[in-house]
Amino acid sequence: MEFFVPNGATTVTVQHAIYGSDASSSWELWAQAQSCNCNKWTKVGNTVFTTSSTLQATAFTVNIAGNVKFEIRKTSGGPSRLNIDDFAVTDFGTVQPSIDNDHLALGNPSGAVTDVSYPGNYLMVKPQYKLSYNRDQGKANWVSWHLDASDRGGIDRQDDFREDLTLPEGWYKVLGTSYQSSGFDRGHLCPSADRTSSIENNSATFLMTNMMPQAPQNNQGPWADLENYARTFLPGNEVYIVCGSYGVGGTGSNGGLTNTIDNGRITVPKRTWKVIVILPVGDNDVARVTTTTRVIAVDMPNINTLDQNWGTHRTTVDAIETATGYDLLSALPVEVQTALESKVDAGPVN
Repeated sequence: MEFFVPNGATTVTVQHAIYGSDASSSWELWAQAQSCNCNKWTKVGNTVFTTSSTLQATAFTVNIAGNVKFEIRKTSGGPSRLNIDDFAVTDFGTVQPSIDNDHLALGNPSGAVTDVSYPGNYLMVKPQYKLSYNRDQGKANWVSWHLDASDRGGIDRQDDFREDLTLPEGWYKVLGTSYQSSGFDRGHLCPSADRTSSIENNSATFLMTNMMPQAPQNNQGPWADLENYARTFLPGNEVYIVCGSYGVGGTGSNGGLTNTIDNGRITVPKRTWKVIVILPVGDNDVARVTTTTRVIAVDMPNINTLDQNWGTHRTTVDAIETATGYDLLSALPVEVQTALESKVDAGPVN
């Protein structure tokens, strides 16, 4: 766009599709605010992967006052073209409806899509959580979920570890026995105890797509303690949680650095991380996140000799983003992200 939108922007919605029979493409939305007088462009939200010839809508949270202009930048190489249709801008200050209790209400950290063309960042949508799966690592990149009192009940732990049959045809499906004798726990990302309202919900947490190879003293120590702590905010609050792992090589109960298990089909991560956002119970979840909302971010070594106090592993969301390349909390207004993501939580640990 070679002109400024005069009334600023709260959101931008873009209709997009691949052009004709061209291959999939990735692209980004960038914004420039006239108020900065610096000719600086800033990326808005996640990179988008366009994989369908049918127009689809992608919404971006902008929240820039005053004159602003936008660019759409194609980031994938090659001659493939994009079909960009309606480009709709909502004026700054217009209150947007917020989706409540959606597992990705705070953003899709890696821009994952349900497309087999992206086996390293494959979006899987389940009623209990959403995740980005990495086929070649045999584990999730991250899992994201919403937790409130309605998710908790009296259902016993099902312990039915099993392969996820919803993975695309031809992909290796990690078995419930694939971690056997490896020295690593089948470490839950979305924990069993966060889904005790029904047998179906609890059982879903035992799918192997919701597991990562975790050193026992990590999984059963500070990781479990932080899981328990997150549940103490209920019922007066609701919680958004996203967690995952990165790097290669951990040390389990067998001793020694291990890079893979299951004959090389599952990558053992070097680090495990988690981000927790705590909100009072209410509506319009994203709109209620402010610069004073409590956010807990941790980054733990995947070893058997780590400090057992989860509080010592606290870090910033910014640091996790730098380590992983993800854009966490991307659905929040930019100024709220900036404030929250640079803080190390200093709240109580129990």
